[in-house]
Amino acid sequence: MRTCCIYAVGMPSAPPVPPAPLKQPPAADRVYTHVKQGVLDRRYEGGTLLTEGELAEAVGVSRTPVREALLRLEVEGLIKLYPKKGALVLPVSAQEIKDVVETRMLVEEHAARKAVPAIPGLIERLEELLAQQKAQAAAGDLAGAAVTDRCFHAEIVRSGGNEILSRLYDQLRDRQLRMGVAVLHSHPDRIAKTLVEHEEILQALRSGDAEAAVALVHRHIGWFSHLARGEER
Repeated sequence: MRTCCIYAVGMPSAPPVPPAPLKQPPAADRVYTHVKQGVLDRRYEGGTLLTEGELAEAVGVSRTPVREALLRLEVEGLIKLYPKKGALVLPVSAQEIKDVVETRMLVEEHAARKAVPAIPGLIERLEELLAQQKAQAAAGDLAGAAVTDRCFHAEIVRSGGNEILSRLYDQLRDRQLRMGVAVLHSHPDRIAKTLVEHEEILQALRSGDAEAAVALVHRHIGWFSHLARGEER
């Protein structure tokens, strides 16, 4: 029995099917992301008054989703709504700095101690993040360097395997990022010292010296506290 193969010679191929258009997020989500990112990377500084009309035009939506997004951001403590005026971007307060630093000290010193001995992959991941932060610093990308800085510390916290502590630390993410970008812009020379201190923390974890890692983390967060409050150190 012979198998027959039939070839359609000369027949036109079917036209390619165009990819389905990407579905945009809801309008309120787009406004929320736009404003929040602007606050975190300091395009919208503390004290800036945002109006519904300006935001609606910037994102290309109506005013209704703008109001919804601003209500969400007010709940998160990033803005304060003033009826018929707009939304005021709230500056970082001294109390907020104190609270964030105190929480970071408690969580990160505990995490540094638990990170010895390091779980598989932790050292390699921290090395990757440090290299990335060095590249961002060299390129002058201070906002990117601040994000990577937070990721570096978050990896150490997550390595302890305590989901409650990890979620608590993640809840500080936006406040940490906003403060970190502000500090790096105010003290651009500090990024070099940050990289050195990250290298020292990494070396302590690599060598299995828990107490050294804890002491380095304490010093590292301590300088952040001073600079965030406007105190030279």
